[in-house]
Amino acid sequence: MKQKKIMIGAGIGAVVGIGLNVALKTKAGMMIINRLRSGTNGSSQLTGLHPIEEVKQEETGFDNYGHLKHFNIDKSLHKNVLITGSNSYIGESFVNYCAQYYPNITITTLDVKDERWREHTFKTRDGKTYDSVFHVAGIAHADVGKVSVPEQEKYYAVNTDLAIECCEKARKSGVKQFIFISSMIIYGGAKRINEKTMPNPANFYGNSKWLADKGVRALAEEGYNVAVLRSPMVYGKGAKGNYQQLEKLAKIIPVFPDIRNKRSMIYIENLCEFIAKLTLSCEGGIFFPQNNEYSDTSQLVKCIAEVSGHKVYLMKCLIPFVKIAKHISGKTGEIVNKVFGSSYYDQNLSNYEGLFYCKYNLKESVYRIER
Repeated sequence: MKQKKIMIGAGIGAVVGIGLNVALKTKAGMMIINRLRSGTNGSSQLTGLHPIEEVKQEETGFDNYGHLKHFNIDKSLHKNVLITGSNSYIGESFVNYCAQYYPNITITTLDVKDERWREHTFKTRDGKTYDSVFHVAGIAHADVGKVSVPEQEKYYAVNTDLAIECCEKARKSGVKQFIFISSMIIYGGAKRINEKTMPNPANFYGNSKWLADKGVRALAEEGYNVAVLRSPMVYGKGAKGNYQQLEKLAKIIPVFPDIRNKRSMIYIENLCEFIAKLTLSCEGGIFFPQNNEYSDTSQLVKCIAEVSGHKVYLMKCLIPFVKIAKHISGKTGEIVNKVFGSSYYDQNLSNYEGLFYCKYNLKESVYRIER
């Protein structure tokens, strides 16, 4: 009985963030809290030499949204793709996915961590120009409230400057398509994002992605298409991030707050299917790939637990604790608002005529991760 109370306290303390001693004294509880904290968006306004400026209407790209396009994709085409950025989760997943489902897409990966990448001709070994460059290099957000100005400059150097330089080199090399992974973070934590929502970065990380987003799009021209993917949270087997932390939590706690929310997410295999078909189309534009259903944090935890053979009870009596924790200043409030808050794209932004990519629904994706 005593052990059960400790587990309940650890679960509530890790998720809700209330300073329950029993949660804070457990190793599992502390690890989960610390890792959830490392994934928070934060609200720091430190921007180094890159102040966050108000987004102008002409920078948004509203008229180039992917859902306004029609796709006619030939899945038998052969394409040569250069991935700029090594050892990334999305990049390596795409390589493995194409090896299994799209052997007609030949992929080469280029490490861009040092200066030597600039010597690359952006041509294959037999002298052919790559059809597409898929840029995945970037620094993921840390605890933005604890990043010094010099460290912030590294984010801009990699997330912004390197992306634009790769895009420019691809253009000059005769590549036909450049694909860039942007992020939902450019909207600054907006709850609902529709076709008229303006980007509004709230911190240096979001700003570094936004400057790259608009920077690479500015290089598009006739014969050179630039595709920007403003992806929500990507999850899958081996992925780091909040899904991984919820996964660990779902396997050890007996109870979880029963709260309804909406979050856009995309399963890695759905994303890889989208990128493969986008590559075959050679199209440009702004895209919002996401699962065809929103996730609900409470239901997601319950689903992960069930698939893993564990039982979690969703309890409405825990809702008051969550509401209280949301108003606690600092990291606790940020974590709770992120876990239980809503942040989603309207589905019409993610539906593309002639390009179906959601092979797996949410429950099926959880089965594939946990199996």
